[in-house]
Amino acid sequence: MRQIKANVYAVGAIDWDRRLFDELIPLPDGTSYNAYLIKGSSKTALLDTVDPTKTEVLIDNLLKAGTSKIDYVVAHHAEQDHSGSIPDVLTLYPDAKVVTNPKCRGMLIDLLNISEDKFIKIDDGQTLSLGHKTLHFIYIPWVHWPETLGTYIQEDKIFFPCDFFGSHLATSSLFVDDEPLVYEAAKRYYAEIMMPFRAHIKKNLEKIKALEIEMIASSHGPVYDRPQFIINAYKDWVSDHVKNEVVLPYISMHDSTRKMVEYFVDALIEKGITVKQFNLAVTDIGKLAISLVDAATIVLGSPTVLTAAHPKVAYAAILTNALKPKTKFASIIGSYGWGGKMVEQIAQLISNLKVEILEPVIAKGYPKDDDFTALEKLADKILKKHNELEIA
Repeated sequence: MRQIKANVYAVGAIDWDRRLFDELIPLPDGTSYNAYLIKGSSKTALLDTVDPTKTEVLIDNLLKAGTSKIDYVVAHHAEQDHSGSIPDVLTLYPDAKVVTNPKCRGMLIDLLNISEDKFIKIDDGQTLSLGHKTLHFIYIPWVHWPETLGTYIQEDKIFFPCDFFGSHLATSSLFVDDEPLVYEAAKRYYAEIMMPFRAHIKKNLEKIKALEIEMIASSHGPVYDRPQFIINAYKDWVSDHVKNEVVLPYISMHDSTRKMVEYFVDALIEKGITVKQFNLAVTDIGKLAISLVDAATIVLGSPTVLTAAHPKVAYAAILTNALKPKTKFASIIGSYGWGGKMVEQIAQLISNLKVEILEPVIAKGYPKDDDFTALEKLADKILKKHNELEIA
């Protein structure tokens, strides 16, 4: 339990050892489940809870804070890493009411079997006084679920946006004291979780622009006491601007595709294009996701396995398709032995992307001079396309 401002406390939990989220997302630096206790002169509110695995930590922090009564539990988001301990809190503080919007209320009833009579429903823009502390509620849907809510304390100028602006980072620092470290963690978080909702996030950035924000206290990672740092980062990530970069996830079974990748990467570098190459046999998919935030082009490299793409390349294509980066161009390079429909398959797997597909280069067997010439032409084409965007 630590104080952020007068009568505003961080009471959540640090999860130093967690290494996978949703059984999908790598957590190389652990994470935190942030909950905040707000003590007004007449009422007390708890903003979010923690993952059920850390309920004991939350309860212990509340007791250390001398919390004899909680009047309101504000649920910003129904996902269980924030809501999962609400039933335990309600058991300990039976007079407390859960404050949230109608959509989140329905989800909490479905996910946690909370009784309907425990809720207070609030509207977008509504306020709730704790006595010398005023909670101003702001709907910020699709960051990254449809029901997400934010809270702004008017007197302290603190914005609590739940997952918005978050970072999966276990740290003993209450506030951001290492901006490069937090930038990388926040960009990974954006890439893996927020990027598919880029258009919605743009709107929500506009929605909070009028707020005078001195701190941002997200549900994961340290508190931003210099909030413009993360706001500016998000503005850049959600913009339409792309960089002179090619992301190249690939895999090779018998060196044919690897030889093509090596030649192609050299050709791109010689043309002044930044390349981010990922061997999918060993890649951290989080790093691949980060690289997709800014890149103008993605090129997938694959051998043909039983007439189709290698399963790891297909997975990378499916992941990219789900994340919906602002990438402008895509292509495919690789090899085959006797035939197949690898190109058609991969193109279909990335159908959500608003990209121009550049002519693939597929070698029969080990690449030959004509294949290397085609790779050179593809590199020239990518440079031309980047130049047309005025980013090269």
